[in-house]
Amino acid sequence: MSEAIEYLKKANILDKRQQSKVLHKLNEIIGIAFFAMLGNADSFAEIEAFGREHESVLREYFKLENGIPSHDTIERAFAMFSPTFLEYFQSRFNELLNDNEGEVIKKILAIDGKTQCGNDTDEQRANHIVSAVDNDGFCLGQVKTADKSNEITAVPELLEKLNTRGHIITTDAMCCQTEIAKKIRQKKADYVLALKGNQETLYNDVKLYLSDGEFLNKCAYHRTVEKARGGLEEREYWQTDDIEWLPQKKEWAGLKSVAMTRNTITKNGKTTTETRYFISSLSVDVKEVARAIRSHWMVESYHWHLDVTFREDENRTIDKQAAYNLNILKKLAINTLKLLDVGRKNTSMKLKRYMISLSPSKYLAKIMGI
Repeated sequence: MSEAIEYLKKANILDKRQQSKVLHKLNEIIGIAFFAMLGNADSFAEIEAFGREHESVLREYFKLENGIPSHDTIERAFAMFSPTFLEYFQSRFNELLNDNEGEVIKKILAIDGKTQCGNDTDEQRANHIVSAVDNDGFCLGQVKTADKSNEITAVPELLEKLNTRGHIITTDAMCCQTEIAKKIRQKKADYVLALKGNQETLYNDVKLYLSDGEFLNKCAYHRTVEKARGGLEEREYWQTDDIEWLPQKKEWAGLKSVAMTRNTITKNGKTTTETRYFISSLSVDVKEVARAIRSHWMVESYHWHLDVTFREDENRTIDKQAAYNLNILKKLAINTLKLLDVGRKNTSMKLKRYMISLSPSKYLAKIMGI
């Protein structure tokens, strides 16, 4: 992390403010905000409060020649600098993580969108941000789009930013599009894409085929049973590469197989079942397909942390660029907190933030050593 923080000093090169009127360096503003977010601050006012309460600790990392900036100054700065800088800072952070990997592991990259509800007004739509989260729960990148209908155009843009070679991309049904499948294959990755009514003919064809018991019995099969949410959850997976009959096969780049999952939950004597369908560029490996489908929940978990742990939807930052920069910085904070060892097993992210707020000198030093 110390190497990544060193890169932060280059932020001053991108500072477009009138330097004769500048009291607080841009790298210090971003650095204070980042440390404050780790220490339980969610809004610009809370960032300022954290800075004033822990100014002596922050001076170990920043000169702070003019003290701690006001929350208005911090917000104005966040509205002025380009998100490109934080996105590059994020990519450097991810490279440092990957440098520690020995064996090359095929990652699952789950892609999904989330709206910053607090950014909505009568005059503007709220930011909608499409993110990629890997199976270890780290956000690798994001793209801001105008609204949810534009996820279809945002996903190829996001893929262009990422190193996806050799990995598996998962999306929800909205992004099950021929152009997205084509882009994934161009990026030397595989895909497992959920099917629903937006691809009605393909969905109905796959559903009809896999509803036939005779064909289903010929599919590769995998089953897991586990306790979940106070009940018993059975997950069944089927996959087949017998798709020569599929009329749309040539429309989907690299399409090799189709799959079905059936989740059966028994709780308090009641049983519910959900069946879902997928297309994939993977050859038959039903356990790998199962891993990809299960891992997609990581992006939903990430969005949950933004809403619950970091209270993103309560934040009323109206400026769209400032709100987007906050989103990226919060994701960097989540990634960092996941790596932070506080000496207790199974410590929640919320509790880690609270512990940092109580003793920032102790924990920021640990973070710098990550």
